[in-house]
Amino acid sequence: MRLKDKIALVTGSSRGIGRATALLFAREGANVIVNYVSNRKEAEDVSQEIRNMGRKSIAVKADVSNREEVRCMVKQIIDVFGRIDILVNNAAIICKPTNILNATKEEWERLLNVNLLGAYFCVQEVAPYMIRQKYGKIVNISSNAALGTTFSAHIAYDASKAAIVNLTKRLAFELGPYGITVNSVAPGMTKTEMIGVGRNEEEIRKLIEDRAKTTSLGRLAEPYEIANVVLFLSSDESSYVTGQVIVVDGGRFDYLSHSL
Repeated sequence: MRLKDKIALVTGSSRGIGRATALLFAREGANVIVNYVSNRKEAEDVSQEIRNMGRKSIAVKADVSNREEVRCMVKQIIDVFGRIDILVNNAAIICKPTNILNATKEEWERLLNVNLLGAYFCVQEVAPYMIRQKYGKIVNISSNAALGTTFSAHIAYDASKAAIVNLTKRLAFELGPYGITVNSVAPGMTKTEMIGVGRNEEEIRKLIEDRAKTTSLGRLAEPYEIANVVLFLSSDESSYVTGQVIVVDGGRFDYLSHSL
């Protein structure tokens, strides 16, 4: 029970990596807040599954790109649970593939607002409580696309995830004196719904097949494999680890740069 009685907020946890993380946290003893923006039924199902394990859980709707909604979400959590020990900034979006010459201003703004500002807003609202208790674990979900590239058509997404890496290091520096660790997990392509954005079934099949060939392990990640690393960084086993980016991509070997 590595997270026994901890209070954890996992954003974007109605499905994918967020769902796997929320359920793993509960199995390790945490009470978990399931955040969602549109998939209410899926979020409630995850929350119920957590309660079935004997843990406490609520599902809270909030668009992380909206600071007021984030503020209301955190207030609700404090009212119910009294504190927040762990924050996992997992909520993110990806737009349909676009050529570098036709990516629109609106796409850039939406991606940066959710993927980058969303994480920052959550930290701004949660950090004061962690500072007060002189303890906290923050894990930001980035991407191996932040560290190198051969995958075209997602320039704004890649840039937003690269910004998360730098944000992680700055937050670790600023919050470290208060006993708060801040780290990032950079997954490779993982078998989640995000793979299907802007693609038909045949395109998805080919994408999975092609990307599997670029990993040393010859396959894509399952969500729980990313969640296992998030768990380590959220537990006291990582008490002297902060400001770090852990790549979980099965040993990708086709990057133009993979220097971090």
